[in-house]
Amino acid sequence: MKTLYIDCSMGAAGDMLTAALLELLPDREGFLEKLNSRGIPGVKFIAEPSVKCGITGTHMHVTVNGEEEDEHMHEHHHDHEHEHEHEHHHEHEHEHEHHHSSLHDIEDIVYSLRLPTMVALDVMAVYQEIAEAESHVHGKPVSDIHFHEVGTMDAIADITAVCLLMNTIKPDEVVVSPIHVGSGQVKCAHGILPVPAPATAYILRGIPTYGGSISGELCTPTGAALLKHFATRFGPQPVMRTTAIGYGMGKKDFPQANCVRATLGEAEALSDPATLGEAEATPDSAVSDGEHIIELSCNVDDMTGEEIGFAMEVLFEAGANEVYTVPCGMKKTRPGILLTVLCKEEKREEMIRLLFKHTTTIGIREALLKRYVLDRKTETIETPAGPVRKKISTGYGVTREKYEFEDLAKLAKSQDVTLLEARTQAHISEWESKNK
Repeated sequence: MKTLYIDCSMGAAGDMLTAALLELLPDREGFLEKLNSRGIPGVKFIAEPSVKCGITGTHMHVTVNGEEEDEHMHEHHHDHEHEHEHEHHHEHEHEHEHHHSSLHDIEDIVYSLRLPTMVALDVMAVYQEIAEAESHVHGKPVSDIHFHEVGTMDAIADITAVCLLMNTIKPDEVVVSPIHVGSGQVKCAHGILPVPAPATAYILRGIPTYGGSISGELCTPTGAALLKHFATRFGPQPVMRTTAIGYGMGKKDFPQANCVRATLGEAEALSDPATLGEAEATPDSAVSDGEHIIELSCNVDDMTGEEIGFAMEVLFEAGANEVYTVPCGMKKTRPGILLTVLCKEEKREEMIRLLFKHTTTIGIREALLKRYVLDRKTETIETPAGPVRKKISTGYGVTREKYEFEDLAKLAKSQDVTLLEARTQAHISEWESKNK
């Protein structure tokens, strides 16, 4: 299982997460070039080398119209004692031109960018998390919340960058360490607030955190919201074979390296964690006891075919194992659609959120199912007209083989023959290859 582990022993901020995840990519320059071409107004990303306590990592330098926003926005850097970059997100009373953006304004900006559908949804989900925290802290409806630093382009850049990186890396699970939030107090225009700041504390409810001896704000609301959105679970690093390590550096210097460390690898499944040295592996030929999968379903009778198709596409992009529809009869004898989603347990909350967002349903049913699957592998058959992939499924005493339809269709079109004739060609080529 492709696993991403994020070590937050020095907290987390959006720019630090961006830099750490960027270091996991083989083509960092290529990703930065694409990131800078997304069309975030006035924003430019620059990855700079940075050294903390002898460790070399990356500092993500984000400018808006050529300047770092915290360096010119109304002496903001004199009003707050931040240990990380440019993203404390309380409602501050500024006297000049600070951007005051509602959640709707931010949504307009995000959906105007050239982003994949799932990335845009991730960005808005993170902002929704922050908006709900601000709503709770200030005692106002979410619709009345106006963002200050969170609403500026550099913060939009941080959140968008992390969401794009997650979409590029595509981990099967994201494990996050307990989060070091810092200690002491932080000054703002409203007065002196405890660390973690109220919005951060609200976002992190239910998540393992700790204070420690370092005085200052280590985890920002943006960092907290990003971690909460993407984390599959919180805890120690699982047993895994590491393939890449990234260090995202903050600005401040401390006795402890001020960085977020991201580790990417393949998780190891052991029968008993106490026997790590013995590594009791299950033979590939063993019959599986099955695995649990979540079934989510809802009935709709007021959506067009195009709208249902779009919802299915979004659910698949988000990692659903299966999405399908069945015609059904509903109240008042109206014809409707039963929409069913199958997903892994860690995807449950995201699938529920997307179902409510992209369908008209007001209720979703859940069932815990057990499924059994055959082991699958793919072979490539070379034919005179080109390669044809063959899927082979085995287990439980059966073996099934099937040529990939798209490859057969391509072969049939190139040779101007039927699918049956293309399948026959693949059979002949395979037989000849095995009997040479």
